[in-house]
Amino acid sequence: MKRFVSLGTLVLALAVFGPTCWAEDKPVDLKTLEAAKITLEKALEVAGAQGKPISAKFEIEEGKLQLSVYTAKAGKFSEVLVDYLTGSVAKVEPITEGDDLKEARAQDAAMREAKTSLADATRKALAENAGSRAVSVVPSMQGGRAVAAVTLAGAQGAKTVSEALQ
Repeated sequence: MKRFVSLGTLVLALAVFGPTCWAEDKPVDLKTLEAAKITLEKALEVAGAQGKPISAKFEIEEGKLQLSVYTAKAGKFSEVLVDYLTGSVAKVEPITEGDDLKEARAQDAAMREAKTSLADATRKALAENAGSRAVSVVPSMQGGRAVAAVTLAGAQGAKTVSEALQ
């Protein structure tokens, strides 16, 4: 009987909390992006009013779709949340610590070497992959050159392509 109660408790916990936990781990795919009226490229432009965009991504946060752009301005970093339905800035949060700050610094360093914007790199990746939508764009340094990893969602699934930022 004790084993049955433990199993019952586990089943109840999964029924109550499981869908939320699983939703956060769910990758953003083409079907999920159908809800978004705003593209990643447009979000990069909108967030540009807050600083230079240094990365952007659609993600599932607390079970909900979110559009996030990291920006750099005067040595400080922010996460700009863009409303994926209206294209307006929903929230701006400073990035001041932890892994987010470490990532922002690395992305900023790559973008200082870039001659191409993230929006242009994303548009190029999309032109080469008709029928896809951009999920994320993240710059980095590879072999002394700035490149952008552009993740795309399409009918065949997700893939990441590399675009030079030179």
